[in-house]
Amino acid sequence: MANVSPYGTFTHAVVRGIPETFGKHEGEGRENGDASVDLAKAQRQFGCLTGALRQKVGLQLIEIPPDPELPESWRIEDVAIIQGSTALITRPFKQQRRSEAEAVRRVMSELNLTVVEMGSEEGNTAGATLEGSDVLFTGKEFFVGISSHTNQRGAEVLADTFKDFAVSTVPVCGGTRLKNICSMGGPHTIIISNSDGAKRTLKMMEQLTDHHYEVLTVPEEAAANCVYIKGTSPRLPGFLLHRPAEECPDSVSAFQKLQDYTLLPTACSEASKLGASLSSLCLLINRKFSYL
Repeated sequence: MANVSPYGTFTHAVVRGIPETFGKHEGEGRENGDASVDLAKAQRQFGCLTGALRQKVGLQLIEIPPDPELPESWRIEDVAIIQGSTALITRPFKQQRRSEAEAVRRVMSELNLTVVEMGSEEGNTAGATLEGSDVLFTGKEFFVGISSHTNQRGAEVLADTFKDFAVSTVPVCGGTRLKNICSMGGPHTIIISNSDGAKRTLKMMEQLTDHHYEVLTVPEEAAANCVYIKGTSPRLPGFLLHRPAEECPDSVSAFQKLQDYTLLPTACSEASKLGASLSSLCLLINRKFSYL
């Protein structure tokens, strides 16, 4: 069976620290134009995120040290797509980001995952680019956003890797990533921004799928990216990490509709200035044994 564990079941979270060079070489995707980033604040927010994953959710945390030579390596979601026991090492759009995968690949191997490489720029993967922030897994299927960072060939490599699941591509406009405008708010719920572009993307997703999803619309685009993790017992049905009221005040009432979940407001303002989101900062894995 392709997916024996309930959606959102995870045992480990892999993160990579915020380097001193945070924001030094990132010119695109800024949420607030030319707003400068606060390194110390970004590191504090990263610490709060990892604390929530470890202490409140109960995941085993694996932290890769920051690398000042790789200023965007904290965007760890981009370099691997994990489903079941398979980890696909992606090929980011920027050439200088591709060496970020080395440390992640080592962790995936140490966790005894089957590591699949997109390969070199030669052969049947020539020209393929794929970043995890453009990939939404719903538990039933994959949606891949075709953006300035992920192309059709990259989506085809993902489909070749995860053959047990349908893979559909949808356009993402305006230089953003698919998971900047939508995420999963549970096994059957898509959380999506109220922007016109997001509405168009959602309409296409609904046309392409054979499954029914509930939709929770949030008025602020920054609030659309959340991280859902299933609880470890029936009394803990699930956790939802989401942007706090200080960052997305208009979306608080929407999250309060999810009464069955433990809501964990998690700040992400500094990473968000660089076009990232909560899910950008972690890779979630389901393994039933300890990391060695």
